[in-house]
Amino acid sequence: MTGEDRCGNAIPAGATDELRIARAALTRLLEPGSVLGATAVRVWGASRAVQILTGRDTPGADERQDLRLALASEGVTLTERTWTTSLAGWAARASSLAPERDLASLGRMGGGLLIPEDPEWPSGVDDLGPAAPVALWFRGAGPLSHESSTLAVVGSRDATGYGQSVTRTLAGGLAARGVTVMSGGAYGIDAMAHRAALTSGTGTPPTVAVMAGGLDRYYPAGHEDLLREVAAQGLLLSELPPGASPTRHRFLQRNRIIAALSAAVLVVEARWRSGAQNTAGHALGLGREVGVVPGPVTSPQSAGCHRLLRESPAVVVSDVEEALALMPSGGDTEHATGDRRAARLGPGSRGESGPGGSNSTATSGLSSGAPSTARPHDHLTVEELLVYEALPLRNAAPVDKLCAVAGLGPGTVMGTLKKLQRQSLAEQRESGWRRSAAKEGSQRHGQQGLR
Repeated sequence: MTGEDRCGNAIPAGATDELRIARAALTRLLEPGSVLGATAVRVWGASRAVQILTGRDTPGADERQDLRLALASEGVTLTERTWTTSLAGWAARASSLAPERDLASLGRMGGGLLIPEDPEWPSGVDDLGPAAPVALWFRGAGPLSHESSTLAVVGSRDATGYGQSVTRTLAGGLAARGVTVMSGGAYGIDAMAHRAALTSGTGTPPTVAVMAGGLDRYYPAGHEDLLREVAAQGLLLSELPPGASPTRHRFLQRNRIIAALSAAVLVVEARWRSGAQNTAGHALGLGREVGVVPGPVTSPQSAGCHRLLRESPAVVVSDVEEALALMPSGGDTEHATGDRRAARLGPGSRGESGPGGSNSTATSGLSSGAPSTARPHDHLTVEELLVYEALPLRNAAPVDKLCAVAGLGPGTVMGTLKKLQRQSLAEQRESGWRRSAAKEGSQRHGQQGLR
């Protein structure tokens, strides 16, 4: 630790350093969106939570009761089975914790860890309630702008020329007006939004990319130059520690951070099933405004946009002024979003999460009835998806390795593997388990729609 905050200001030693180290450990121990884990941190404090969740100590009767009551206030019932199963999953990762190393690693890259105890902690993520991140890793020029001056621009990875052109105009125009443009660093609309903001931006920072993996490497690799430029002029954010790999589940959880950190979300192009729709769903659930750019009725890249306009309170956006109108007037984000939140119930709202920290299924969006063919993993629960994504594509892995990657206990992993095997999604070899060879191609194709 350097004894300075991310702006170079002196901070008190001791407690602040201890908190930062504890929260750094928690980002590796907990999966993003873990309601049970995050609530334990809120109730017991970060340092005490690390002791208990890693198995180094057991909670007292009063501590268990405090946790139950806190979860009950969010509509979540803590059962003994849930607690035991979660502890087993955290224990699988406990031996890999090295928070001081993680902090030093990102510090050498000009980054660090932002925690709720910091004055600069973005209050917008607190709207996520029990699913709020325990900390945010950052890398770049910073500082993080206030949510009231940030607008998210998201859309399809396989953007059309129309989508690219509209994004360049809208994101560039917003950035030129001092708005920070936030997106996910993916191919297609995300990339164009970042590039336009870097070219035209007058805000500080001009653009922010929220990533689904560790910030020690640039992902996707094809965007290394772009993401380096975002880090040089703007900011990279992630709730995952250095070395963490992006997965489908983490991309979906990343989308809630984009929605929470923004005053509004603008969807330029989106297929019927897409990560952009997932982000819009989180935004609606948080009471954020959602704008949608309509497209040709014959374009599959605009099918999700038209679906949002038909099935949600999203509004049409066709120019920069209409995009700016999505943002709360006067920058009073807290009161504006609070009023809207009471009037809206959308996908990704706080009440949809269970103790493990995510929706009961791996995706969230609008109503079903998609015209496109369902992917073989779309029906999986969060636990099933975590195990499925932990499975290697080629060389089989033993169960203890899968436990550490998935963050689940041996009993849960073994039971889930048997379920996946019955669905031809996993296969057992002498050396362990791997994904079913017949499903590899469809999985790689399916992941692309969410990044």
